[in-house]
Amino acid sequence: MNEIGEKIVGVVAGAGPFAGLDLLGKILNQTVASKDQDHLTIVTLSRPGQIADRSEYLLGQTDVNPAYAIADQVLQLERLGAAVAAIPCNTAHAPPIFDVVLRELQAANSNVKFLHMVKEVGAFLNQRQAHTRRVGVLSTTGTYRANIYPAALAPAGFQVIVPDADFQERVVHAAVYDPVYGIKATGQATATARNNLLAGIEHLREKGAEVVVLGCTEMPLAITEPRIEGIVVIDPTLILARALIREANPAKLKPYQPCLASEN
Repeated sequence: MNEIGEKIVGVVAGAGPFAGLDLLGKILNQTVASKDQDHLTIVTLSRPGQIADRSEYLLGQTDVNPAYAIADQVLQLERLGAAVAAIPCNTAHAPPIFDVVLRELQAANSNVKFLHMVKEVGAFLNQRQAHTRRVGVLSTTGTYRANIYPAALAPAGFQVIVPDADFQERVVHAAVYDPVYGIKATGQATATARNNLLAGIEHLREKGAEVVVLGCTEMPLAITEPRIEGIVVIDPTLILARALIREANPAKLKPYQPCLASEN
């Protein structure tokens, strides 16, 4: 906490690095500030080489649980003053990872409040989309198989709709992980990656989705519109940015503007 009682924000920014950068930008854009000094104090750590791929761990392609490196980086942020922290990676919130992070923080007697991105999305949907029942989710295959969003949203009465298994691997997961055009590989929203995700939104619409959650933090780099052909698009990175501001200093959180959420 700084000298005016405002909490310092910590961001584990390397999972992945472009998603971390996106979160930082959205924190700035969602903060009430008229000059440099009005912005929140943010400490960020981007050491991606230390954090094993979350999807690979959940899919059994590596036995290195990224939770331990994530917890270590949260503790480093806490030593730099962070009182509230988060990681902009949906897959990191799978219980086999996130629960271990919390266990490690507790064992270290940490006082940092580590936000749960997917639960923040659930709270947002309850508050802003309470009339909606059928929620589509696009994600990596790690998040898909770990059942992260259904587990978080079903208890609140939402029906979670996900892509068919073949479409998930061939189209949706590839938008993020393909070695030629995937967002992680190229560091940008290639035309092919965006078209894959647009096809994913249409696929979920055909299955009955009323809104679509971009359940991988690289996806909002390609899909920036708050609506696609009338379907509301939910950006968890934006929701997490607003949650961090709320926890640090709620007086500095801009009013939510649904039609301009990706712009303000």
